[in-house]
Amino acid sequence: MPSNQDHFYSNLAVNKIPLAQLLLKNNLFKEIPEDWHVIITDIKSSTVAVNSGLHETVNLIATGSIVTVLNIAFKANILVPFFFGGDGATFIVPASMVAEVMKSLLKYQENTLQNFNLDLRAGIVAVEKIYHKGHQLKISRYSNSGTLSIPIVLGDGLAYAEQIIKGDDYLLSGHDPSSDEIDLSGMQCRWDKIEPPENSEEVVTLIVIAQKCAEQAEVFSKVIRHLDQIYGTAEKRQPISVSKLIFRTSFNSLGKEMKHRLGKVKIFELIKSWFINVYGYIYFRTESGKNYLKQLVEMSDTLVIDGRINTVITGTEKQRLALQKELDKIEKDGRILYALYVSGESIMSCYVRDLDDDHIHFVDGAEGGYTQAASVLKQKIKDKLVTTE
Repeated sequence: MPSNQDHFYSNLAVNKIPLAQLLLKNNLFKEIPEDWHVIITDIKSSTVAVNSGLHETVNLIATGSIVTVLNIAFKANILVPFFFGGDGATFIVPASMVAEVMKSLLKYQENTLQNFNLDLRAGIVAVEKIYHKGHQLKISRYSNSGTLSIPIVLGDGLAYAEQIIKGDDYLLSGHDPSSDEIDLSGMQCRWDKIEPPENSEEVVTLIVIAQKCAEQAEVFSKVIRHLDQIYGTAEKRQPISVSKLIFRTSFNSLGKEMKHRLGKVKIFELIKSWFINVYGYIYFRTESGKNYLKQLVEMSDTLVIDGRINTVITGTEKQRLALQKELDKIEKDGRILYALYVSGESIMSCYVRDLDDDHIHFVDGAEGGYTQAASVLKQKIKDKLVTTE
């Protein structure tokens, strides 16, 4: 049975005040318990893979790592904060889940290498160690809709964990891969590339980091305010809209999804999936189907704040240029570093446990928006280190 500490995250109140305000309210952020752990998955050389045209596979692998962990958490009746990053994911989990999560992720790592020739790292750092090294890790829960709440993390703790896990000399884990099957049930990749909604021209994938950890809350609040002023509310800049969703039925796409779930393509399963997809056309015309699509838009994960801002938004070129002008000013003042990638579409992978009310959808800009933006940001960080030496 889970201990009370296991329910630390689920016991946090969900804050519904505007995000720009929440970020400035230190009393609404709590320190994560010391006996919890940060687990990070990350595809090695993801930029090379994305530039080779494998951006959808990279996204699907990242989604699979989230589904692996969330299915374990669901069975244990524990709610864990997680963050989608395009080419990987970050989780903060209680000690009771660590062994099973790492065993499953290392098995998933084996399958990914075997089926797609992509190397998924899976590393772990204790929260206690993050605090011991003088880093901060505070969390709050936020919701701007009736259905989806997301974790908001401030501090440099996750950046420190990522730095260690991505380091060449880091031993990824002492855990042995489990010989059991991984539970990837609920993982879906049924939607084609999604064009921006009406009256929008482009999809922007944006990453922002604060140059000083102590100024993080203040500068993030400022960035969110600029987003609100230039693009409008979160609903207005949402890149997913029901009218632009195109259901995918090609055997090639279904086969790729199946390879993730089962490790290989099984003809009977493939035909079954194809029939389910064909039925989908009928289902989405029913009342419950239409309701699912409305919820799908509301439960699309387009904003991640994990010690940095990661967001996928839609709008016009004029809006983007206005945003860049404001971000350039804050960057020139030495308060942030930012990078963005512009594409004509977004892509979405899904975790659907229940069509009625238990599903979440992970969004990235097409052509690997998050990975492309992260690559630009890495170069900015390198350039800054050179100029300050």
